[in-house]
Order: sequence, then structure tokens, then C-alpha cells
Amino acid sequence: MSKLFIVGTPIGNLSDITYRAIETFKSVDLIAAEDTRHTLQLLTHFEIRKTLISCRSQNESVVALRIIKEMDSGKNVAFASDAGTPGVSDPGAVLAQMVREAGHEVIPIPGASAFATLVSIAGPGGKTVIFEGFLSPKPGRRRTRLRELMEIDAAIVLYESPFRIVKLLGDIADIDCERRLVVGRELTKLHEEIIDGSAEHIRDDFAGRQKILGEFAIFVSGKKNA
Repeated sequence: MSKLFIVGTPIGNLSDITYRAIETFKSVDLIAAEDTRHTLQLLTHFEIRKTLISCRSQNESVVALRIIKEMDSGKNVAFASDAGTPGVSDPGAVLAQMVREAGHEVIPIPGASAFATLVSIAGPGGKTVIFEGFLSPKPGRRRTRLRELMEIDAAIVLYESPFRIVKLLGDIADIDCERRLVVGRELTKLHEEIIDGSAEHIRDDFAGRQKILGEFAIFVSGKKNA
């Protein structure tokens, strides 16, 4: 029986890769990647040369069939998303399910995750943490979902791009300006920034910046822990 390894990779700092991830990449016959160019840079850094195949969210089901065919012939495969743990706001979930249903073994190789990284330093926010990831880019849907989430007595973790972060922070502040947030920008990278404060304060901070770069993870405290 062939094996598919779902491999967690660094979210920024390459030193965060695990020994097991490196050994897995070295051992498999084929590596599927969300972006082959991005993964090639990672592999080149660690002097690993393997055949790469693109497996993005847009073609995941189709490529999964190709991967299953390769596994039927006896090949072991690794999958890596651009950064972090596959299947957490990244491709990988469909591939894992299809490979398992085809009778092959799916093995997790744990690694970094922006979700876990932010929660680890966010402090108290409630007993339950809801991972929502990216909200809809459509304003109406985004605000409706935010209101639903913020009425629950649970902390929430969201992801956002630099292009919509001010809009997201504004929506949160409009719903509850005093709700405590912890915002992580460029986590584990050279220009890492972590800000803790009220939704209103953090919204005003980013709204006043001339230029915003980097990916964001946002921790929203639960209603009773705000």
C-alpha cells in the first residue's frame, strides 16, 4: 500500500521546518504542491530534488485522480501547501479524502500553523476557539457572518490579506468597538508584528498606515472574555 504524507511547512521562518518533514520530502517519489514554484524554493534551500506536481484548490479533485494513479503503481507521495498545515484554509482536504477512499494510507506530518501560532500567544479568550479562516470578500456576507460569530461565547481566529484587513477590522469595531483583539502580521517572519488591544484601537492603528504589507491572523476574544 502506498502512502500520502500531508506535510506541514514553515509559515515564514524556514528554521521552523521539522526533521521529519525534511526526511519525508527526501523519501517520497513525488511531491504535490499548492504552488510548485514556492515549494521548489523550500526544497532547494534544503538541497532536495524531487518531481513536483501542481495541486491547487482549483484542480485538486482532478490532480487527486492522477496522484492516486501514481500511488496505485507503488509510489509514495507528499503534499505541501504554500505555508503551514495543508487543509487549514489551504488545499489538501479533498486530496486526503480521495486518497483514503482509494484504499491508500494518509499520514500527517505535523508542522507550523498560523492558527496555532497566534492562539499560543493570544492569552485568554474563552474556553472554545472557533477557526473561521478567511471570511467572504463581499461586505454584506462578511458582516453577517461576523455578527453570528461574535454573538457566540467563543474566541475566533480569522485570516485576512493586507488588502482587506482595514475593512475587516472596521467591521469588527462596528459590531463591538471594545472587543479585545490580538492581530498577528507576518508571523515568524523578519517583520513580525503582534498587536493586542480593542477593536477600535487596532482599526485606527492600521487605518492610519500609509502602506500595509503581509498576511494577517486575527484573534477575537469571546464575548464574555472581551
